[in-house]
Amino acid sequence: MRSRLAGGLIALATAGLLTLFILVPLGAVLLESVAVSAPVPPAEMRALVLRCLGFVEPNRRAELVQRWLSQATDRQRTEVTAATLEALGLPVPWNRKAAFDEQIAAAQAAVAGLDPAERQAFQVEYQIQTVVVHRRIPLAFQVRDHLSPIEFETIRSGQRRGLGWDHYASFLSENRFLRAGRNSLVLSLVSSGLAVVLAYALAFGVHRGGIRFPTVTRLTVLLPLVSPPVIMAFAAVLLFGRRGLVTKGVLQDMLGLINAETTNLYGMGGVVLAQVLCYLPHAYIVLENVLAQEDARVEEAAASQGATAWQIFCNVTVPLTLPGIARAFLLVFIQCMTDFGNPLVIGRGVPVLAGVIYDEILGFQNKPLAAALCVWLVVPTLTAYLVFERLGRRRRYTTAAGSGGRLELPVPRAARAALSTVAVMLLLLIASLYSVVVFGSFVRVWGIDWTPTLDHYLRVDPGLAQEFGLPSVWTSVRIAGLAAPLGGLFSLVIAYLVERVRPPGKSAIAFVALLPAVLPGVILGIGYLVFFNNPFGVTRLALTGTAAILVINIFFANLYVGVLAGRALLQRLDPAIEEAAEALGASVLQTFALVTLPMLRRVFLLATLYVFVHGITTLSAVIFLVSPAVKLASVGIFLAAESAHYGLACATSAVVVVIVLAVMGLGWLVERRPALSRLVPEPAATPAAQTA
Repeated sequence: MRSRLAGGLIALATAGLLTLFILVPLGAVLLESVAVSAPVPPAEMRALVLRCLGFVEPNRRAELVQRWLSQATDRQRTEVTAATLEALGLPVPWNRKAAFDEQIAAAQAAVAGLDPAERQAFQVEYQIQTVVVHRRIPLAFQVRDHLSPIEFETIRSGQRRGLGWDHYASFLSENRFLRAGRNSLVLSLVSSGLAVVLAYALAFGVHRGGIRFPTVTRLTVLLPLVSPPVIMAFAAVLLFGRRGLVTKGVLQDMLGLINAETTNLYGMGGVVLAQVLCYLPHAYIVLENVLAQEDARVEEAAASQGATAWQIFCNVTVPLTLPGIARAFLLVFIQCMTDFGNPLVIGRGVPVLAGVIYDEILGFQNKPLAAALCVWLVVPTLTAYLVFERLGRRRRYTTAAGSGGRLELPVPRAARAALSTVAVMLLLLIASLYSVVVFGSFVRVWGIDWTPTLDHYLRVDPGLAQEFGLPSVWTSVRIAGLAAPLGGLFSLVIAYLVERVRPPGKSAIAFVALLPAVLPGVILGIGYLVFFNNPFGVTRLALTGTAAILVINIFFANLYVGVLAGRALLQRLDPAIEEAAEALGASVLQTFALVTLPMLRRVFLLATLYVFVHGITTLSAVIFLVSPAVKLASVGIFLAAESAHYGLACATSAVVVVIVLAVMGLGWLVERRPALSRLVPEPAATPAAQTA
């Protein structure tokens, strides 16, 4: 009974944390997206101003009003005169769009034409309207302590917040938003299709022996996973841009074949290339796993019936792997839809919806419109998900996965040659892009001054408005290093609660933990920006601009990998040993710490590494949360590449890749070397395993 109560309390605390740091920010985005502002009616604003004036001591009030009256310009007096006439219900007898010289003269004539009673009322109201029209902001600050936050903001801005669909309608009515939406959809469809086709070819070749160097191919394809997403874009610029090594250095200067100013990779083609290379690893991982699990006997049966290799591939292999193809396409599609780094760096003149959101937040500070655009951004990804789910339910793809052993059918020579050619071309392209990043970090100015230098590593580029470079790398390492073990441990806690404790609402806990996996990262970033700027209306709890908000965002945005892996392993492990520990009096915490956690050490290592790698390379969410005091390397790389400071971008990228590879190598050593693996205990054998 005590164990069940403790488990329930832990589940409640876990649900509270997930709600606070995942559901509440997402709800804040939805609420912000329907927040609209409208001008406060003149009569209501007048009443608010009179209330504020009532808080000021009479002598001080008279002094302020007289000073404000004396400081008014002719233009301001004309505007106040018009407002005063309207407040008294009198007509404004001049064209308020005419030149101000004409309006000033007309306003003076209108006041002179008032009868004595109207003149007296005018003089009293004129003082009030002077404050209403031009001096309500300093008045609001004078009496701020007497006002609620809503009243203060209403007087300061002259706007009243309400609810409405105006921002959603703006997307459908403004051409710039529609154009950005079309570009995002087209780019995502094209890039996803190409990435899936290429990933399928490579995974098929690696798994079926169609490529001679499978290990090198696999490692090279997965390399973009350990680098910031914009590396491919600015590396392609260094090779194929206006000052590119290939376009300008070779094709223009050496061969005279093109004009690099007009013939280069900027535009849609460059964005597609960058996105395909960036998100190819995601599709490859899914498809290689699907091909590895396929039952070989099905294809061998088709071959025994006389089917050719091409017929087997088209009629057996591809149909059986359609669920994996759909998952890979959906995964890459979501990544491409939310990608703004690559389009902004290499897609000059090609606006995308994620880029518009970035501009609205950081350029115009229009969070409500950006929130509505985020919701529109989810529509195509959610639609694609529902379509694929519906198609998957209509058709069944069931075989005895892996029961037939490894497929022994040979790949035709022509197919091997084609697959090897594709692999070689891809390896050369990726190797060239990463090589040019390293080379670019050691030259002074790419395409102009090839003088070798270490300045990009040793000092901050003075051309950048904000200080980025190697200091931001160490900041990223500290923040990701703090979030990684916490995220790895918490993900296993969630998996343990769902699979072993099974409290009421366990499905809801698992669902919320997996939400960041299916939603664009930009949404969670904006949700944190909106909510934690003034959480629950308490300014003292604000986290924006601090390192804490970055740690929390990286922590909760990447839990899902550990949760999925932990649940999968716990479903295969016999729970008898944990039940025995509880029967001997161990509490829930003791059972988890001394029994379950040692059995999940490999999952803990995987989850920790994933949070660290993604935390140090991610861009879509953290770019809205960084501040001048806390700068991350991925954001610095993007800003440097966008402003053509390629040397700094190259140097920072090279250091990030080296650090990530070193950490992953250390994780591999911990996993493989017996001396180091003692740092994390081996899984305890289950009774079933001992019997076997």
